[in-house]
Amino acid sequence: MLGLKLPTDPRWVNIAEKNIEEILVDHAYCEQKAASSCISLIVQYPDRAKLRDVLMPVVAEEWGHFRMVLRELDKRGYPLGPPRKDEYVAQLHAAIEKNSPVTERLGEKLFVNALIEARSCERFRLLSEEISDESLRSFYRDLMISEANHYVNFIDLAKEYLPAEYVRQRWQEWLDIEADIIRKLALRGDRMH
Repeated sequence: MLGLKLPTDPRWVNIAEKNIEEILVDHAYCEQKAASSCISLIVQYPDRAKLRDVLMPVVAEEWGHFRMVLRELDKRGYPLGPPRKDEYVAQLHAAIEKNSPVTERLGEKLFVNALIEARSCERFRLLSEEISDESLRSFYRDLMISEANHYVNFIDLAKEYLPAEYVRQRWQEWLDIEADIIRKLALRGDRMH
């Protein structure tokens, strides 16, 4: 369903499980950034009522996820620690076509958010199926379902504001861009992406 063209290296989940504190910290910041990203879109495009209506619940849900991850950190006695640079997200943002018309720029941002949600969903699935900590398995299964819904929200919003054929074609281009980024990034088990 996610359409990602390159799956996560199967070794990632084993490395991540050995670095669960780092994964949880990075995950907390991913949730915070997801909420912030949705707020930014709402503020940047105040005339897009449908965008606001769709993303306001996502903001609340992402912030709720941030709080849930903080509780998981607290349960384990792990501090939140400082934010981390997300090279994956930075490279996605660098690929945005910045000189395009306003509506197409909105589409670019929606596609990037959809990719981040899709990759997160894929990684949550891996964690929910393969780590030994049963409570974290359940935790990541619930989050996986939510992230899949968020991915769909961003694609549906792109279809709301852009022609269907453009969305189909540009989404395929973005899937290629994302696969290339994943292929070139070093395999790290201390980051969610």
